[in-house]
Amino acid sequence: MRGTGYQDPSAEVLAEAAAAFGLLAAPARLHIMWLLAQGESDVTGLAERVGGALPAVSQHLTKLKLAGLVRSRREGRRQVYYVDTTEQAAVVDVVHLLVDRLTDRAEPTAAPARRLRGL
Repeated sequence: MRGTGYQDPSAEVLAEAAAAFGLLAAPARLHIMWLLAQGESDVTGLAERVGGALPAVSQHLTKLKLAGLVRSRREGRRQVYYVDTTEQAAVVDVVHLLVDRLTDRAEPTAAPARRLRGL
């Protein structure tokens, strides 16, 4: 094994990273993170873009918010959700990198599992 100059991450860091990846394993939550990385939105706007039911998108947002990946603020009667790109820059970078790479490499007839093996 070649030396990388990096120390092994702590068990806590690995657990936190695995939890974030676990949350993003759901296509709807990954889509929500990708959308919020582009700009803030309320739950109605997200539900329209994700193509999900309002209660389901709201539940996804709650999970992402509890994990600290998403924040919200009140604007009048609506709740606006956003990603703090300074605090979650690494997560946003990973989401963009993976989605962009898969989009660029997408083959219309290839199954998703075959495309992932090429990463």
